[in-house]
Amino acid sequence: MTSSPVTAKVIDGNLVAKSIRDNVAEQIQTFQAKFPRFQPQLTIVQAGSRPDSSVYVRMKAKAAEEVGIKFRHVTLPNEASVEEVVSVVKKLNDDEQVSGILVQLPLGAHVGADGERVVTEAVSPEKDVDGFHAYNIGHLSSRASSPLFVPCTPAAVIKLLESTGVPLDGVNAVVLGRSDIVGNPVAALLRSRHATVTQCHSRTKNIEEIVRNADVVVAAIGKAEYIKGSWIKPGAIVIDVGINYIPDATKKSGQRLVGDVEYLTAAATASHITPVPGGVGPMTVAMLMVNTLKSAERLWEKARERKITPLKLDIKEKVPSDIEIAMAQTPKPVTQLAQEMGLLPDELESYGKYKAKVELSVLDRLAHRKDGKYIVIAGITPTPLGEGKSTTTIGLAQALGAHLGRPAFACVRQPSQGPTFGIKGGAAGGGYSQVIPMDEFNLHLTGDIHAVTAANNLLAAALDARMFHEATQSDKALYSRLVPSKKGKREFAPLMFKRLKKLGIDKTSPNDLTPEEINRFARLDVDPETITWNRVLDTNDRFLRKITLGRNPTEKGHEREAGFDIAVASECMAVLALTTGLADMRERLGEMVVATSKRGDPITADDIGVGGALAVLMKDTVKPNLMQTIEGTPVFVHAGPFANIAHGNSSILADRVALKLAGTEEGDSADRVGYVLTEGGFGADMGMEKFCNIKCRVSGLKPDATIIVATTRALKMHGGGPEVTPGKPLADTYTKEDLVTLKEGCKNLVKHIQNSRKFGVKVIIAINQFATDTAAELELVRQESLAGGADAAVVSNHWAQGGSGALDLAHAVVETCEGESGFKFLYDLDLPIEEKISVISKEIYGADGIELSELAQKQVDTYTRQGYGNLPICMAKTQYSFSHDPSLKNVPTGFTIPIRAVRLSAGAGFLYPILGDMQTMPGLGTRPGFWEVGLDNETGRVVGLF
Repeated sequence: MTSSPVTAKVIDGNLVAKSIRDNVAEQIQTFQAKFPRFQPQLTIVQAGSRPDSSVYVRMKAKAAEEVGIKFRHVTLPNEASVEEVVSVVKKLNDDEQVSGILVQLPLGAHVGADGERVVTEAVSPEKDVDGFHAYNIGHLSSRASSPLFVPCTPAAVIKLLESTGVPLDGVNAVVLGRSDIVGNPVAALLRSRHATVTQCHSRTKNIEEIVRNADVVVAAIGKAEYIKGSWIKPGAIVIDVGINYIPDATKKSGQRLVGDVEYLTAAATASHITPVPGGVGPMTVAMLMVNTLKSAERLWEKARERKITPLKLDIKEKVPSDIEIAMAQTPKPVTQLAQEMGLLPDELESYGKYKAKVELSVLDRLAHRKDGKYIVIAGITPTPLGEGKSTTTIGLAQALGAHLGRPAFACVRQPSQGPTFGIKGGAAGGGYSQVIPMDEFNLHLTGDIHAVTAANNLLAAALDARMFHEATQSDKALYSRLVPSKKGKREFAPLMFKRLKKLGIDKTSPNDLTPEEINRFARLDVDPETITWNRVLDTNDRFLRKITLGRNPTEKGHEREAGFDIAVASECMAVLALTTGLADMRERLGEMVVATSKRGDPITADDIGVGGALAVLMKDTVKPNLMQTIEGTPVFVHAGPFANIAHGNSSILADRVALKLAGTEEGDSADRVGYVLTEGGFGADMGMEKFCNIKCRVSGLKPDATIIVATTRALKMHGGGPEVTPGKPLADTYTKEDLVTLKEGCKNLVKHIQNSRKFGVKVIIAINQFATDTAAELELVRQESLAGGADAAVVSNHWAQGGSGALDLAHAVVETCEGESGFKFLYDLDLPIEEKISVISKEIYGADGIELSELAQKQVDTYTRQGYGNLPICMAKTQYSFSHDPSLKNVPTGFTIPIRAVRLSAGAGFLYPILGDMQTMPGLGTRPGFWEVGLDNETGRVVGLF
């Protein structure tokens, strides 16, 4: 080869690459200034340690470090199979931290072209920063679409061509090579820029003549100095992609790197030319950085995207029954709903098509997010006419999520079978604002209540069995059976060490205990008069309120009086609702107190040895259940404690998961914040008060507002309207305008507003509209609400119109919840038990004071002595009045609250006084709801359920 003067302008790949890397670094810094958690990460998978591959990996690692991209190098053995490489790749696909995945080729010698294709196809197209996936290659070749990523080397070629400033529109371009890595993608990219492209390969005839007509030559054939300067059209642009080594005795290595073009002769004719090295090579690495940044930005936005696809409603002027509406709507697959709201596939455990449990790992993944807005939905004092609290919760969630496009989550309790087949019916909301599938919602769901029932009753069985065995055995026999010898060795069960520690016994060998220590360890010595643990059943059954246990001769006369509670009143349910995680639930279940010993000590589930078994029965219940509204927005259904005989709120865990999914990143604008609507059972004096004083103490969460739901009909009843008799037509007071009665009844609503204000939260009144309401009546309620201290009062018609009927309410929520919460508790936990009960009775109910029965006083004294005096209070009382007497409507005064008994829920973490004749097991009425419930024999669908 003769030396020729270089007249072409050298396209300095190093210089252009540096400019690109600097730009990438600047973009990353700018992005991180707004979103500090933003961190692109490039992961390279390398099988074996080929020297050339290792050099390429180091080059990419260095470039990544320079621009601020985190680099991760996954090394595998040279003999790693295709399946092993694919397994690693799939895990990286699911890793949120990884922005781009690159498998360094070639793999081991045992992996052929087909195997390499399998590996490259395993990389998610969204992370295929190499651009080798068939999805990206295919879209690159299509005029109708664009790839997610352009392969790095072809992208580098185009960048270098653009750096010359020569327009590509209409030029004749020749591409030598047809590989999917360079030749084909370059040809496609040039065509997309309106160049006329001729692609040559090893079978092409007259290559020299074809090249002589080219304005642009891109050489990528892997043949050293194949293209001569004489082939180059004067003034053509030459991009040399070749990397070839030829012998050179002057080099220390004995070889020299050259391209596919004979550089010196070509440079004498071309207008622009890339050198080898220093041309395409550094640019390929730079474009890899560009692709990784592009991927990181796209994945960042996708991770933050929470775009719900609403389900359309077919709204009828005459609203059908709830179950007819529900059955007419086809829910979206729960997997689709989960993806739309920002859950990962591994965070979902499906129970059929339309419901699933959500793994608590999502809380760790989203721990960095600021919580969304937190709103508790309450109501006025309930009446037989209903207020529509659940319907409002769902309708508002639909308005926020399906119509305003804001992340919105409804968090409601799982319905008990008791009211479902009793007097109330379903609890999924109503009309065009309900949870679907409503039959699954109202029936077994995912079995959480069954698990609670099983755990509760195992503890009850264990307690009675222990009392029986202690009464029929000597200390020695009892201890021998509790700590048996197995293969000549005696060992304490792990849980027994907890009881030993409680007793102050620090011995670890069963053989070392003294007779006195054996007595204290083995005998719980339950005082039967102090047992507070009942069996439970999720059915209204009045005849189980008081029973006699141990009537069979096998129990040797060890009878005692006991009773059943409804399952959702079990402390196991309260523990589920108030737990913060699996480990916390295990501790709470073990700490549940079932009785007091004759020595005066509390006896716990762990003392009986059953705490671990209870946790096993309930281990899956801690995962919130995911369902959807009739408009396709998310609903968490979790836990089901009644608000009159328990604390009446759905779970802390469901609220926490929802708040994170509705939350925002640092740097997000205010319009990205989402809303969590959690329901407190019955009136605001019940579920809302317990939400604030009990649930929020445990969770540490602060509500931004409370919504109080009211209807003109219910307010009229509080205002002195006639009694309502099931089956008889409503009096004219409820169906015609009656402003006098309505205004009197508004006093009940105002009292709830005043109570809510005592917790420092904003108050919004949702006036749930009925067809017979007049404009004057609705305006009266609105004005009375505002005069009574509400921040907003809005008429809402979501029952008849779905989310669109609650849009005004949704706008009021968004506006009212701006700013930080001013939440505060009603009482200090360090106050004496009686005083805390008195504060609630006076401040919330309006009572003159309280009166403890002899039993209640004895229990208060016992709990104080045992160290439970600093627990919050959960009042068990009628839901139908501010007082203990359901007949006292509106805002009664001049009454004293009688405290019949006080029970301890040490595991759940509260004391619950029982007011008046409040029952913990409801009964069935003369005409229960189960009369209507049945199956359609043709379709197998549930009919008649609400």
